[in-house]
Amino acid sequence: MSDGSLSQSEIESLLAGLDPGIGSSGAAQTSDSGNALVRDFTGILESVLPAQNQNLSMITGTEVVVSGLTGTSVSRDSALTLLPDEVLFIKQNFTGGLPGGHGFLFSKDTAIRIASLANKDESLADIDDMVISIIAESVSNITGTFISLFSEKLGKQGIQSEPAEGSFIPKASVKFPQGNFILVSWNTSINGEDHVFWEVYPEQLARDVAKAAGFSSAQEQPAPQAMQQPMMQQPMMGQMPQQMMGQPMMQQGFQPMYQQPIMGMQGMPPNVQPVQFGQLGNITPPQEYGNIGLIMDVHMELTVELGRAKMLVKEILGLGEGNIIELDKLAGEPVDILVNHKPIAKGEVVVIEESFGVRVTEILPAMERMMEIN
Repeated sequence: MSDGSLSQSEIESLLAGLDPGIGSSGAAQTSDSGNALVRDFTGILESVLPAQNQNLSMITGTEVVVSGLTGTSVSRDSALTLLPDEVLFIKQNFTGGLPGGHGFLFSKDTAIRIASLANKDESLADIDDMVISIIAESVSNITGTFISLFSEKLGKQGIQSEPAEGSFIPKASVKFPQGNFILVSWNTSINGEDHVFWEVYPEQLARDVAKAAGFSSAQEQPAPQAMQQPMMQQPMMGQMPQQMMGQPMMQQGFQPMYQQPIMGMQGMPPNVQPVQFGQLGNITPPQEYGNIGLIMDVHMELTVELGRAKMLVKEILGLGEGNIIELDKLAGEPVDILVNHKPIAKGEVVVIEESFGVRVTEILPAMERMMEIN
């Protein structure tokens, strides 16, 4: 019997704004089909490890080898037992039809080691904005390669990612996906030193990718979430509408009260439709990179493009002082930032004393920039 005191896991749950009564067993809630799904999905991720080794080696300027990925289906409390007390959390959700909740977790030592090599500064001791920026760029490169992989497997060309956002926080403050999720451990050797960092995937995303790849493990559906809800959320017998009293208990108990159909709709089945996947397209393979330090002193032309217009030759010849040319950009729309005529970012025009400038508001995803270079 409890003595009324809170356990450490309950305290961490309260700090994260979660109900300590939900999923606080501290054990991974995984079925056999869930283990098969994790194995199949992790195998898909490992298919692009050579490209990821190149990504990390390019950023750090030294040899980085990811020896393997280890995936586990965990609850929030289970994940917290695997992490250090403080982590650098880089959030970068997918867009374009994939479930959100994706991100990376780094220990302080690993984050500083990567940043020190990338910046060629061995004096780094704390995680500051520069360290977060370097790790966020590393994550963007890794995520860009996975976007190419997922696009190929799912046959979707519109998959992208949100800008990477990083913060160094207590592990209890990390916003994990609801329910069980897949925690992927990256077993990494950085210049001969062993390191590990973690990646978070929603279980539904793994299921979608594995299903598109033809794995039977993705056919099993997860247990209804209502079974993990506190009993107080289930409708009590004395509170059931009269129309529900004659229905089988299977239909009454497997959904929280807020998911029950409204009056007059109890007999309607859910509108379930098969997932429609597009045709597989050609995906640009990840590029091979060498040591980026060799080209750090190369000059490149950066251009800010306000907009464009198409005109007839006679219209151009008729231009004179005072004429106004209408551009294809709307007022207030971001301007394009190009390097050697290739778009890399978007921004907004600002005035700095007596000169114009541009404030960067969006960095194009890594894979999109790589495809533009081609």
